[in-house]
Amino acid sequence: MELSERLLSKLQDLPEKSGVYLFRDSAGQVIYIGKARQLKNRVRQYFTGTQKSEKTQALVLQIADVDYIITLTEKDALSLEANLVKKQKPRYNILLKDDKQYPYIRIDVKQKFPAVEITRKIKNDGAKYFGPYFFGIRAAEVVEVIKSAYRVRCCPKLPQKRVCLNYHINLCLAPCEGKTSQAEYRAAVEKTIAFLSGREDGAAEILNQKMEEAVAAEDFERAIGCRDRLAMIKRLKERSIADLADNQDLDAVCLASDESGSAAAAVVIVRGGKMMGVKNYPVTGAFLQRSEAAAQFIAQYYADPNNQIPPEILLNEEFDTAALAEYLFALSGKKTHFTFPKIGVKKKLMQTAHENAQDFLTKSADKLLRERHFTVDAAERLGKILGVPYPRRIECYDISHLSGTDSVASGVVFTDGKADKKEYRRYKIQSVQGIDDYKSLAEVMGRRFAKKDESAPHAPAPPDLIVIDGGKGQLSAARAALTDTAAARFPIIALAERDEHIFTPDNPEPLILKKSDPALKLLQRVRDEAHRFALAYHHVRRKKRVHSVLEEISGVGPKKRQILLKAFPSVNEIALADTQTLAAVEGIDYKTAQAIAEFFNQKRGE
Repeated sequence: MELSERLLSKLQDLPEKSGVYLFRDSAGQVIYIGKARQLKNRVRQYFTGTQKSEKTQALVLQIADVDYIITLTEKDALSLEANLVKKQKPRYNILLKDDKQYPYIRIDVKQKFPAVEITRKIKNDGAKYFGPYFFGIRAAEVVEVIKSAYRVRCCPKLPQKRVCLNYHINLCLAPCEGKTSQAEYRAAVEKTIAFLSGREDGAAEILNQKMEEAVAAEDFERAIGCRDRLAMIKRLKERSIADLADNQDLDAVCLASDESGSAAAAVVIVRGGKMMGVKNYPVTGAFLQRSEAAAQFIAQYYADPNNQIPPEILLNEEFDTAALAEYLFALSGKKTHFTFPKIGVKKKLMQTAHENAQDFLTKSADKLLRERHFTVDAAERLGKILGVPYPRRIECYDISHLSGTDSVASGVVFTDGKADKKEYRRYKIQSVQGIDDYKSLAEVMGRRFAKKDESAPHAPAPPDLIVIDGGKGQLSAARAALTDTAAARFPIIALAERDEHIFTPDNPEPLILKKSDPALKLLQRVRDEAHRFALAYHHVRRKKRVHSVLEEISGVGPKKRQILLKAFPSVNEIALADTQTLAAVEGIDYKTAQAIAEFFNQKRGE
């Protein structure tokens, strides 16, 4: 591989210090971010003649420039790398995505009478969190056991106006009405915490006794409830891992890969000596070393506050984890110990993690390949067809109105061929009256690409490709609006819905792709999403306007407005209806009907 003089010069001048390096492609886009104990040696490894994986080779071929940031320690480099990856989302880094937020049980021990709550978000607020609960155990089931056995309150806040039903059916100590002392209640909370930590077995005994009492009293419904809770405790106990302490918390993290370069990660979660379950993740990225993949995965996984950092993390391959340990300490304020088990129960946990990662990789490989075909590969093909660099960020704009009223616009973003909904934008057209899509597009382009500080925290990233919903006219209007702006350098095209023709600025003839072409299908998804998003915003604006007109009528409240909008297809129909027609609507009395008719008569006379 021949390197440019600029890149060779930068490689020679790299410092022998810790830091973060950023690889850029020929378009200046950041494609990979890594951290290094010694920048000079680490970055040079990419360009030596040693054997590299296919993904790493693909990365190296695209490197046109390198930047770096020096840090005081390797731990600082790891922290900076994690933050930059999260912000920049380079295509060759691990980008951890997991929609699921599993439930935890929260007890705020700082309160006088702590409550048991279910939450899906962990905060650094001094409260105790237990979980996550999944893999066949529901958090709500655990709370029912706590109520039955320890009678700790589950209501949202104190004080209550009166004792709730839970007290009367023996499921709460009712601290809100002073039915228990603080000492008695605190003892119940401590037993609850011990139960949730795996150190307390009294719950089963209490529930057994309650079940026998219910059977003796022929209260079979209550007895069945106790039986079900006992079954849940049994399932929880069956997860206890032999040779592990009852209060031991740890995670076993394993990465698996196949010959194609695809990879997956699994995290086996053990809390209180019990296996809570396994989380699986697809892993993307190009790496010279598996340890680099593991370090990036762990840094991103535990940066999510909903993933608790345990005192011990098991790994299947040894590498220097000193920087990772410091990084996790900075996140949690508690020390984390990394171990690489070779024998015993911890080795078996690592095997469990490996089998889960391998199974997830095998079952998801075809799905990931299909997804890549319609996303990243389709984007790469689109870039080649248009003769532009890889369009990682595609922005599409559409105008929506009804006969020139309530004009709005949408701006949707697709990153690596996938909808990136947190980047979507909505625009209320301000400077255009009536039907004029061209001027509306010009306004939107001006507002989106107005000169601003691109380094600001919430500034949107620049697009690699702008797509306009429309034909030649819409494309010309959008392009003209960008002529004297920095955005004039961005590639821009239009997609006409009728024939699915692609219009480009410098070609009078449209580009016509086969209906089955993945590049065209990607553009259609982008265009259709922009249309859907614009239409949804238009409906919101129109509904607000309709409601605002009816709100002006004396005696017509929210309930009657809903009745009218259900009875008539539009506000225009309401305006044209006479008093008798309005009064015939169930829920509208004659006096209100008369007021509505007079209101619209006056409007027409103005």
